Amino acid sequence: MTRPLIAVPARFSATTSALRYAAEVNARALIEAVWRAGGEPAGIHPAAGDVAGRLTRFDGILLPGGGDLAPHRYGAADTHAAVYDVDDLQDTFDLEVARCALDLGIPLLAICRGLQTVNVALGGTLEQDMGGPEREHRHLVHPVAVERGTLLERALGAEKAEASCYHHQRVDRLGSGLTITARAADGTVEGLELPGAQGWFTAVQWHPEDTADRDPAQQGLFDTLVGAARERR
Repeated sequence: MTRPLIAVPARFSATTSALRYAAEVNARALIEAVWRAGGEPAGIHPAAGDVAGRLTRFDGILLPGGGDLAPHRYGAADTHAAVYDVDDLQDTFDLEVARCALDLGIPLLAICRGLQTVNVALGGTLEQDMGGPEREHRHLVHPVAVERGTLLERALGAEKAEASCYHHQRVDRLGSGLTITARAADGTVEGLELPGAQGWFTAVQWHPEDTADRDPAQQGLFDTLVGAARERR
């Protein structure tokens, strides 16, 4: 059986010594998690143009982590000093991918920056910086509480999960139609869904690929994405 084709927008990288030049990359752990799930991961070039037309050839989409969205994308007048790795083309492309995936009903899993992108694409805002080491969620594994009856709970197979986090921003105002599906103990939004969406969609603020090779709950997110992509074909 042919593997479902899963689009993974590439991330710009300024330092890739093995390739000698700047590159477009995706995390190996992310790609391997899609492959283990039975999908065929395909990195796609962030470029302006007919994003909807480009996405129609794919069976599913994984919107991965990355640098920060430019604050003006969600109406902020100022930029916090902690905001980093902003790229205008990346922002434009990712926001359009999020909108098109939801409009077209293409199964979508959004991770970390991906969750924030979907929230902003639907009119939400972000807290630009959560604070110092005692508040930020960098290099941290912590429990998240998952809402019962959600797509996220079904994918994880649990109402609690150990989440590997690396972020200093979080959801502030929710985007239109979104509901919260998971939270950390400090109240940080860790999961989002869009009830009534045409296709399967869930978003997590953490990085499930970090532990998916040894945690069946985290691998379940990728398995469910690929399963939804297979059903859509």
